[in-house]
Amino acid sequence: MTTWVDDPEGGRARGPSAVARAWAEVLVRPVRFFGTGVAPGDQAPGLVFAVCVAVAFAGGRFLFDPASIPTAFGGPAISAVVSLLFVAVFVAPAGLHLTAALQTVLLILFVRDRAGISETVQVIAYATAPCALAGPPVPELRAACALYGAGLLVMGIREVHETTTVRAVAATVVPASLVFGSGFRGFDAIATLLARWYII
Repeated sequence: MTTWVDDPEGGRARGPSAVARAWAEVLVRPVRFFGTGVAPGDQAPGLVFAVCVAVAFAGGRFLFDPASIPTAFGGPAISAVVSLLFVAVFVAPAGLHLTAALQTVLLILFVRDRAGISETVQVIAYATAPCALAGPPVPELRAACALYGAGLLVMGIREVHETTTVRAVAATVVPASLVFGSGFRGFDAIATLLARWYII
């Protein structure tokens, strides 16, 4: 599941500028992006992308909410660095591939003719793009990022696996809830907003 294709046809370029370009493209032109930027077996750029998003999210949390930094590694600075390394090396890759495995099982149930597991990994990775901005503890921002990410996941699954919107929604409800609702704190943000509006 970590195949890196040297010369993918229609796959993503490598390097920091390519990651930044992919981030902008998937946010602005998602249909085109998922139609041309996802290639069979070329999931390594997607993995790098997901790691960058996860580190940006965690870094934003630590920067704007220092109380969220784990204290098990010494001082705040060391704890933040160790935590970010842990996110990059373990949390993001494991979360991406476990979610892709779950998504694949659900696709088997809802989509008869579908693309491969590698494409599913890439779709999930690139759908996380908005959550790079969700680090600050602003409920409106986190809720918007989570909802946009969930929408990108539906759109990507629909385009890459060539299925209907209804089937894509049915297949992505659980993975989207885990990734964007729990992982990127979308549920907490929405609950905070609902409580605030109810009080008002």
